[in-house]
Amino acid sequence: MTRVDCASTINSKLCDKFSVDRYPMLFWGPPKKFVSGGWVPKQGKSEIIPIESGRTADVLLGWINKQLGSSYSLDDGKYENEHLQTNTSDPGQIAKAIYDVEEATSTAFSIILDHKMIKPETRTSLIKFLQLLVAHHPSRRCRKGSADVLVNFDDLCPSSTMLVNNEEAESCSKNGVLENYQICGKEVPRGYWMYCRGSKNDTRGFSCGLWILLHSLSVRVEDGESNMAFRSTCDFVHNFFVCEECRQHFYEMCSSVSTPFKKARDFALWLWRAHNKVNERLIKEEASLGTGDPEFPKAIWPPKQQCSSCYLSPSKTSKENSKIDWDENEVFKFLVSYYGKELVTLYKESEQRGSGQTEKIVAEELVASTNAVVVPVGAALAIAVASCAFGALAYIWRSRQKNRKYKYIYSLKNI
Repeated sequence: MTRVDCASTINSKLCDKFSVDRYPMLFWGPPKKFVSGGWVPKQGKSEIIPIESGRTADVLLGWINKQLGSSYSLDDGKYENEHLQTNTSDPGQIAKAIYDVEEATSTAFSIILDHKMIKPETRTSLIKFLQLLVAHHPSRRCRKGSADVLVNFDDLCPSSTMLVNNEEAESCSKNGVLENYQICGKEVPRGYWMYCRGSKNDTRGFSCGLWILLHSLSVRVEDGESNMAFRSTCDFVHNFFVCEECRQHFYEMCSSVSTPFKKARDFALWLWRAHNKVNERLIKEEASLGTGDPEFPKAIWPPKQQCSSCYLSPSKTSKENSKIDWDENEVFKFLVSYYGKELVTLYKESEQRGSGQTEKIVAEELVASTNAVVVPVGAALAIAVASCAFGALAYIWRSRQKNRKYKYIYSLKNI
């Protein structure tokens, strides 16, 4: 069962598609029908039907039990939160994160434009990071979109003009032609998170998606690119993060590196260590301020249940309880697998089926997107009675991206 808030702007198209004209409005039907189509009033042959027989929990529960041949009761509290999947315990969940990486990329680009961050002194760092995205972004459409921006960047934001004309520099960032470029395609940003969705509105989301992007880049670079990727990442964070404390902490870790990286492995492991240092800081902050996500508390990563081989055997571990002795060879293997192959599994499978199938797969993978909440029947009925926003049962993926021509960049890895 799914609840959709039709008062939320992001759900307006979905609710229009199902002709929601009153609250609460309840529908019943096979999940695949909600994914593939809508609902039309007085449509006789539709497998999706509005539930008109009662608005109380008891009456509605009796109606559902009759349809399913089941015997659910309102005290099925043991199923509460059964739908919540803890990302750290389910490696397969990372496959959904490819869409969050696209969301984070698009959001970061929007922040840069909205805050007018493209200036003469930051221009080069943005170009270098775009080069990194073109060569190694895990999403094909983000690679194309980044290439489109990069090919035209000199025309859009000429360095000679920016150095002498501050007004031109501002127009490059805001209310300029760069706003017409959708770095990950027309479907993005979608306005919600999948793998990175927190249990509270102000947790996870963008920061989670950005970390996954950086890790996915780190495991895709080649040895000869490792130091360039490291410097590009550090400069990007230093110039374009809006969180001052986050930016300073990250750049301090960057500044502590005195020897250039020669191996991709070294860069990937450095970023992994940096992420854990950030988590260590946030664990203390969230504990003192009470700002953490109760369903997704910050932790040292990866946990043993996800990579037991990453931890040295007890006989070899440090005697200090606060210190973990890692097998970094195993950690690197895990990073390459997790942020490489597993991250793009769902994405590549959906690409092979075509854009129409992509929409279907994503919708089926995440029935509970865009503020919708999936709950077991017993708990859902109580919510249904109290809520005035119980509507459709699925989220329809946005209209497929139209074909557009892209200019291609060759040999970007050597730039």
